[in-house]
Amino acid sequence: MNQNCIFCKIAAGKQEAVLLYQDEDVTVFKDINPQAPLHVLIIPNKHISSINEATPEDQVLLGKLLLTGSRVAQEQGLADKGYRLVVNSGRQGGQTIFHIHVHLLAGRYMTWPPG
Repeated sequence: MNQNCIFCKIAAGKQEAVLLYQDEDVTVFKDINPQAPLHVLIIPNKHISSINEATPEDQVLLGKLLLTGSRVAQEQGLADKGYRLVVNSGRQGGQTIFHIHVHLLAGRYMTWPPG
């Protein structure tokens, strides 16, 4: 755990958030600035600053983030209509919290290009 990371604090239960799911590897919670009717963040409980800092040992964990996104979309009844999973990396890539996370956006039509 990184003591200064807000997402590490959420995963550890030391920072309030609206949790949708949590297990020993991942935590899912509602985004505080939603960009869609369903906008949640899926994070590893292990601190990884960005995809650039991920290692081959993180491969299974990174896959679990995506599968958890699919599971949450299904549980929320939005999988059949479609959803978007987004990973931002670096400041120019739109990353503002430096703890890797996957955005799950659903409940509206998504446009392209996205940014």
